[in-house]
Amino acid sequence: MRTPAHALLLLTLSCACFLAIAAQFEREGSRLIVVGALDPEGAPRFADRLSDKSIRTVVFENSFGGTPEAGEAWAGAVRTAGINTEITGQCHGACAIAFLAGKEHRFAAGLQVNGVLIPLPARPRGDQQKAVLAEYTGAGTREGWQPAQGLLFTSTPTLFGRVYNTYWCDGNQGRDTSKCERVVDADPFKLGVLMELR
Repeated sequence: MRTPAHALLLLTLSCACFLAIAAQFEREGSRLIVVGALDPEGAPRFADRLSDKSIRTVVFENSFGGTPEAGEAWAGAVRTAGINTEITGQCHGACAIAFLAGKEHRFAAGLQVNGVLIPLPARPRGDQQKAVLAEYTGAGTREGWQPAQGLLFTSTPTLFGRVYNTYWCDGNQGRDTSKCERVVDADPFKLGVLMELR
């Protein structure tokens, strides 16, 4: 008979296995779909895939966690290829760095809620936001970052179009981003996190 402690252990192990799944690639025309966590070991395979000049866009789908080194390795491949990036679902931590390295970066259309959590060591305020986020579009070290702490930019579909919101996550929320604090003065388009569709 399983006790609550056994059930908790099984749940913890299954979550750890889910987080440890390395990124998988799938090709859809001129788009390369990347699903799963970005790890440093997968960056060379990713760069190899991007050497195919017919790929125009990388779509990151539900990628959580990762290290600054992984993010930089994947971002370097995106910058070298000079391609666009897109998010379907959630893109947190290392994925956010790779996403912002795209020539143009945007959320996918559709009925899903999209979000990008940009890891930051402290909450930027007012005019600091643009300067702090601007460094994420270029190469550089992300010192002091916390993978589950930072600014979360979301896009939610409604009957009247998509609604964009920004939240500060302090790192204690895990994947329950409803615990993050809403930020009212952080438009993702004005801050360069998202780009208008052409």
